[in-house]
Order: sequence, then structure tokens, then C-alpha cells
Amino acid sequence: MNTKHEESPLPEDLRVFLTVIRKSSFVGAAEELQQSPAYVSKRIKVLEQVLGTKLLHRTTRRIALTDTGVRAQQWAARILDDMDDFMGELSQVRKAPRGLIHLCSSFGFGRNYVAPAIADLAVAYPDLEIRLDVFDRVVDIVAEGFDLEIRVGDDIPGQHISRQLVANRRIICATPQYLEKRGTPQTIEDLANHDCLVLKERNNMFGVWQLRTDKGEETVRVNGQLSSNNGEIVLQWALAHQGLLLRSMWDVKPLLEQGRLVQVLPDCSQSANVWAVYPTRLAESGKLRACVEFLEAWFSRLQAD
Repeated sequence: MNTKHEESPLPEDLRVFLTVIRKSSFVGAAEELQQSPAYVSKRIKVLEQVLGTKLLHRTTRRIALTDTGVRAQQWAARILDDMDDFMGELSQVRKAPRGLIHLCSSFGFGRNYVAPAIADLAVAYPDLEIRLDVFDRVVDIVAEGFDLEIRVGDDIPGQHISRQLVANRRIICATPQYLEKRGTPQTIEDLANHDCLVLKERNNMFGVWQLRTDKGEETVRVNGQLSSNNGEIVLQWALAHQGLLLRSMWDVKPLLEQGRLVQVLPDCSQSANVWAVYPTRLAESGKLRACVEFLEAWFSRLQAD
């Protein structure tokens, strides 16, 4: 069986084609392109052969587009514009990012994890000026002028763009001393009989734990004597045997390994993935793209360790 090899137009041939149209002359196009008229004629002929259609009516007085040539002109302009944008974006990414980039994150995660990552980012890109602000409240990154938020949890505002940097979850745990005194909960319902250390963080519902179980998502109302809006304080209370804690695996993993905390209800967890959230497409900012891609690699390495 004979098969016909399908070819695509070369960008250079499209450029020659558009130049001929703009100059209304093969000779004029040749002069602008610093080529011979024979070269221009050959490239137009090759383009017509590849497309399988006649693009130009050529007379001794003028050059006119065929009906197909009109459509080809529109597509050629669009293709070359996209190609120029593509090359410009690659060129921007290749250049060393420079200038100010303003980031924010939650207080505990920002201090313990984002800050070390930013220190390494500064070494990788010495021309970047980096400002990191930390909050324990909801941040409007557009209104407050932030380029990027490093956010823990999947409640991403719909109007923003986001990229997951690394997977993470929160688990329930307590000290062995607390569990020896109060017993180990065996079901979600048992949580009602325990002191739960309640964290009021950002826009999360106070006294409510949204948990993922083998039955699906479940909402549990918890209570206890102690509550705070700061996760590090709540962790201190847990280590002082004051109750059950719902905390990110990032924070409690070393404590679990040391035996200072014990996980309970291992089939229950809360999604707490780490996200980069930003108001502008990465393609529009080389420094933002470099920062997000660096942080994605940094957190992936940290998780692997």
C-alpha cells in the first residue's frame, strides 16, 4: 500500500508568504527578507505544494490572494504570533529571574517550612528580591498585593490559579500519657468523650473536624477545655498531655517516630495538601514561574527525605 507523507508548513515559509502579501511583490519581499526573488518564489511554491492549494494569483501588475490564500493568511498570522509568544516565554524563563516577589503563608507552616525553602530560593536566584509575610488569617492576595501564597489545605479560592506543591494530610494523635489516662478512641463517636485541642485557624469552622474515613467524608463536632488560633501552641498543649490533636503529618512525623505522640483512629485523616496560589498565569511572569517550580521541587525533595 502506498502512503502519502503528510508535511506541515515551515514557519519560515509562512513568514515569506505574509511578507509577500504585505509588500504586494515578490521583489519587495525579497528585499525585506534580504533574499533573492528566486528564493521567495521557491518558498511560496513549496508552501503551496505542502498545503495542496494555490494561494496567490500572480500577474505582471499585481499579486492577489485566492480564497484559500485569504484563510491561509489568517492562520499563518495566528501561527507565527503563537510561535513568537512561545519563543518569548522560553527566553524569559531562561533568563535569571530578577526583581521583587512578594509571598505569604500561614504563620507556623511559613516559619517552619516556607522560610527555609525561600532561603534556598534566594541562593538559586540571587537577583530576586524576596519578601515573605506570615498570617493566621485569610489573605486576599490580589487586594493585598501578593504575587504568591503558599497554602496548606484544599480550600482554594475559585478565582485564583493554583498548583499542588506536595501531598499532605492531618492526623489525630496524642501523647501516650494522655491515652493511658483517658483511653484510646476506637471510633469517631468516641471523640465526643475526649478533650480535643481546638484550633481556630484562618476560615476553618471552629470546633469542627472534617475527616476523611473509609465511609467517606464525615463532619465531627469536637470540644475541649483548650483552644487557640495558633497551631504551635496547640501542639505544645498536646505534648503536655492535654488532649487529642489534629495536626499536619509534616509537623508530627518526627514526634511519632520519637514516640512522644501516638496516632489514633488511623483510618481518619484530613486533606492538607500544600498549594501554590497565585493570581497571574505562570506564563506571564518568569520570576513567578521560577519560584513556583523551585518550591515544587524543594517540597518534593523534603517529602522524599
